[in-house]
Parts: sequence; C-alpha cells; structure tokens
Amino acid sequence: QVQLVESGGGLVQAGGSLRLSCTASGRTGSEYAMGWFRQTPGAERIFVSGITWSGISHYADSAKGRFTISRDNAKNTVYLQMSSLKPEDTAVYYCAARKAPSVVGAARWYDYWGQGSQVTVSP
Repeated sequence: QVQLVESGGGLVQAGGSLRLSCTASGRTGSEYAMGWFRQTPGAERIFVSGITWSGISHYADSAKGRFTISRDNAKNTVYLQMSSLKPEDTAVYYCAARKAPSVVGAARWYDYWGQGSQVTVSP
C-alpha cells in the first residue's frame, strides 16, 4: 500500500501562484508514475498533469504554460507549481500514483489517491 498526503492548497487571487505537494509513504520502492487531477462539484475528476518515474512531464491543455510538475524521488514527493491562476482553476486537486512508470490521463488507471486539496482562485 502507498499513502499520499497533499499540502499547499488555499485561496489565491487571479494571477497568483500556488504550489501543491504530495508525499508518498508506505511501499514506495516501485517505479510509480504520478499525476495531478482536479474535480469540481458534480463533475468528473480530470487530468491536469503527470510525470513519469524518469521525470517526463505531461500536461492537459488547460495547464500548459502555467503549471509545472516535478518530482523528487529521494523524498517521495511530487510538486505542482501553478502560476497565472484563473477562477476556472478552482477545484479540489488530487494527487495520484500509478503502479507503472508511464503517465496516462484517465483516473481509473491510478491505484492510489491523496485526500484532496482545495484550491480557490478569486476574481
């Protein structure tokens, strides 16, 4: 089992920045891909960004140019640096781990999930 704990959400004005962190514990010896998803009330959880075990990053179109994903395998931590935030970025953000080295965009392929972190962007 792998446990994921997120931190770093909060309230920010439009145009501002936030950094989310996700630290894994438990059986972290395998090569996991990591992803960030977000969800608004009544909507599906959607892919924002992901990073392979080797550090190759992937982004949804909505995140390209504004968000940066990174990981520190020695610390079992993945980060999502979010800049130029917009009100439409408001959502609960979830960290996820997949028991495979590659990133996929569908939530159903991820095996472990964090508890979620609220990000609210005011106009």
